[in-house]
Formats: sequence, C-alpha cells, structure tokens
Amino acid sequence: MANLRDIRRRIKSVKNTSQITKAMQLVAAAKMKKAQDQAIAGRDYADRLNQVLVNLKDNISEDDHALLKQPGGGKELMLVVSTDKGLCGGLNTNLLKKVRAGMAEDADVVTVGRKLRMSLGKLGHNIVSDWEVGDPTPFAEAKSIGAYLTDQFLGGGYSAVKVAFTNFETTLTQTPWIQQLLPVEASSLAEKRAYEGMGGDAEVEKTRKDDGMLRDYIFEPGPDGVLEALLPLYLNYQVYQMILEARASEHSSRMVAMKAATDNAEQMIKDLTLEYNKVRQAAITSELLEITTAMKAME
Repeated sequence: MANLRDIRRRIKSVKNTSQITKAMQLVAAAKMKKAQDQAIAGRDYADRLNQVLVNLKDNISEDDHALLKQPGGGKELMLVVSTDKGLCGGLNTNLLKKVRAGMAEDADVVTVGRKLRMSLGKLGHNIVSDWEVGDPTPFAEAKSIGAYLTDQFLGGGYSAVKVAFTNFETTLTQTPWIQQLLPVEASSLAEKRAYEGMGGDAEVEKTRKDDGMLRDYIFEPGPDGVLEALLPLYLNYQVYQMILEARASEHSSRMVAMKAATDNAEQMIKDLTLEYNKVRQAAITSELLEITTAMKAME
C-alpha cells in the first residue's frame, strides 16, 4: 500500500492537472461560442447562393463553363482541413480515417492545419501545398485557398478536387465529411449546402418547389454572364464555410474533451482522498495497537 507522502504527491499533481484542464475548458467554451455563431451565420448565405445556382441549372450545361466540365484522366486533389493543436478528442483521428478511406492512392493533398499535415506526411502522401488560416477565419484567407484549388483544376493536372473536413452538427456531435468541390456537378447544385444534413437533389428540389423557392428569372446580362460571376464566389464560399464548420467542430470537441478530463481529475482526487484517509486511519490504528500492547507489557 502506498504511503501517505506518495498519495499526497499524487493528489497535488492531479489537482494541478485539473486546474489546467478547467482553464482550457473555459477558453475552448468561449472560442466555441464564437465559432459556432460564425458557422451557423454563414449557412444562410451559402444556402441562398446555392438557390441562385439551382435556378440557373436549367439554363446551363456542362459545356457552358470550364468548372462544370469533367476532364479526362488526371489525379485527384484533396484539401484536408484539420486542427493546428491537439487535445480535441478523436476529431483528427476520425477525419484521418475518413480521408484514407475516401482518397485515391495517388491523390495529391493540400492541407489546412498542422495535425493531419504531419500525419499524412508520415504516411507517405504527396502534400503539394500547406495553408495557415486565422481563428476566427476571415473570408479573404479562404478565398485565397479557393482560388488556388480552382487554378490547379483549370491547369488540367487534376480530374477532381475534394475537401475533407469535420462537419459541425451539435456541440457533442461532429462528423468527418468528404465533399467534391470541382468539377461542380449540376445534380449537386440542388443539394442543400447548409451542412446540417445534405439530401438528394430530387427530395430537396421538391421541398424548394413547395416552398416557392424556384422561380423563373430573367438573367442580365444572361445565364452565361451570371454563371461566370457566381461560380468563383460559390466555390470560394464553399471552402470558407467548410473551414468555419471545421473550426466550430474543433472548439466544440476540445471543450467536451477538456470537460471530460476535468471531471475525471475531480473523481480521481476523490478516490485518492478516500485512499489517503484509509491509509491514515490504518496508520493511527496501528500506532494505538502498539501503544496498547506496550502498556500491557509493562503491567
């Protein structure tokens, strides 16, 4: 059985750890609220932008724009959005499993976030570019990433561009997701882009028709001109919204992980305190027995 000094040392160590995890929990909770508000606020704009492209869908074809065409051959390019710091539960591990299951063996990788950049590099994947974004993320930084991905696709070296990120659903639920960014598929334009549940285009189109969201428009200067202006904005905003979802997921997961760590530390302190009291009581009892035995021996 451990002596009293060792138990006191363990209790002090666990208390110090508990103070650190509690502080990290409070910081993550503050950042989580801001990140969640930013992600949720961007969903309405993303959905409205998508509705305009839904209304354009019947007036365009894949030959109307290079970003809609399916090029032949070429490799796959995947943008992986992870975290810069750890201590956020299984967030990065789950995303890495999703990436490895959904990525072609010869695919090139663009990374946002240090954690999976290191992991993918160790696994031998070809990382062609790495980006750092602020927290909270400004649209200008996401726009630069979107423009880079678009240029890579238009350069003819890649047949598809996909994005792997963690979708924020609730504070307790974050789901790893892989979404094709380029080429923009006409069928996928009708899918909801609010990222809280993307359904098939037929079902979503029916819902939007019932709600009166689909209308006949007169396009000026014409569908081609509107498409030329909207598609880059659409792609850049998709990247931006995915990064926002990933940031909200990161802070939510870290807050939950640090709360669990704090609760475990407090329970461990209770268990160690109970053990300390038992050992102390046993020591006192042993001393009393020794004194009693000595007194009887002296009689």
